[in-house]
Amino acid sequence: MSIELDATTYIHAKPATAHSYILPAVVDVLENSFQEANETAVFDLGCGTGGAAAVLAEKGYDVVGVDPSKDGIAKARTAHPDLPLEIGSGYEDLSSRYGTFDAVISLEVVEHVYDPKAFSTTIFDLVKPGGIAVVSTPFHGYWKNLALAVSGKMDDHFMPLKDHGHIKFWSPETLSTLLVETGFEDVDFEYVGRIPLLAKSMIAIAQKPH
Repeated sequence: MSIELDATTYIHAKPATAHSYILPAVVDVLENSFQEANETAVFDLGCGTGGAAAVLAEKGYDVVGVDPSKDGIAKARTAHPDLPLEIGSGYEDLSSRYGTFDAVISLEVVEHVYDPKAFSTTIFDLVKPGGIAVVSTPFHGYWKNLALAVSGKMDDHFMPLKDHGHIKFWSPETLSTLLVETGFEDVDFEYVGRIPLLAKSMIAIAQKPH
């Protein structure tokens, strides 16, 4: 049973605000990991309205994406009719449906999922041996949480009243543990949006063994 954001309503099909500081780093990761974009297959798990997938496709990557939101995929298909973006859940056997990819990206999604271990296993199964997973999520660390507490912004940040809000709050340690326990290795992190100690988001880059 999927407990992802199936009911989410998306306003537009442009890259989300967070993508303004996440996507450039993701593009750099892919460019540093693979020699030719047009020879690199990328799967976008939780593609939303297709903004990130469209940016990567424009750069030459062969992109496939899924999202559980019917509304999101409808907007994605309208805005990007040439991209193979379909309804799909991170709890499904997506590798049997789509095969495997050089890279799987999942941007600002893992904080929304009820069963992150199942979600991470889906990512692992989609990555080719020797390929990478690129997973971004809001950053939580001691100094950032301390700054939130001192500034009185804890309620705003961890707001439980927001519809379709975050239900998991990841640190580098916990996200790395999730990925390693799934089978990935050599997990590295990049921090984006602010200085690393107060970063808005972190990006985990994890290698699947050959």
